[in-house]
Amino acid sequence: MKFLSVTVAAAALLAGIYGAAPAARASDAGDILIRGRALIVAPDVGSSLSLGGAGIPGHTNISTAIVPEVDFSYFFTDSIAAELIAGTTPHNVKASGTPLGKVDLGNVWLLPPTLTLQYHFMPHEKISPYIGVGVNYTFFYNVDSGDALGVKYDNNVGYAFQAGVDYKLDDHWSLNLDVKKLMINTTATVNAGLGTPIKADVDINPWLVGVGVGYRF
Repeated sequence: MKFLSVTVAAAALLAGIYGAAPAARASDAGDILIRGRALIVAPDVGSSLSLGGAGIPGHTNISTAIVPEVDFSYFFTDSIAAELIAGTTPHNVKASGTPLGKVDLGNVWLLPPTLTLQYHFMPHEKISPYIGVGVNYTFFYNVDSGDALGVKYDNNVGYAFQAGVDYKLDDHWSLNLDVKKLMINTTATVNAGLGTPIKADVDINPWLVGVGVGYRF
């Protein structure tokens, strides 16, 4: 995906300036790191539709969103940290190729609080890459049903995978580049006025790409 190529290029740029930069304070056990990021949320959608238990043609499309995000990290050791992210995203939802043609399923907001356990490879260096793995629990709320008479989404728990890099500006401030893959699945129940609801089993599985700044206490 194009924005992932941009992410890789940005990481390479940070790595290229590492050698010329003076050292900053190391990450230490007990540190708290707060970041604010601009976040691209790009769903990687797969779906199947059914009516009365029988499969029907069609697929679901979910829009990309750009939102602010805040996260909090606590360092248990110099290299091991837990990160909690808080952010919510609005998405437009459409169904295409169905027996009813193209159906506007309106809008829905996703709230996926995500907790990851991270390993920071070079906590004592100015540039510190990290990886993480964890879980998310996604809430669906503020649903607008669009052309349908009603739409209901099931909340979901799933895995989260993460990779990123911090570039320390001084003892407290840093720049951050972060990529996450969230595994999010939901069953959407659509009242299309047919007497029997349409069920959509949807893998949203978004990529989250964030760029921002952090402050360490």
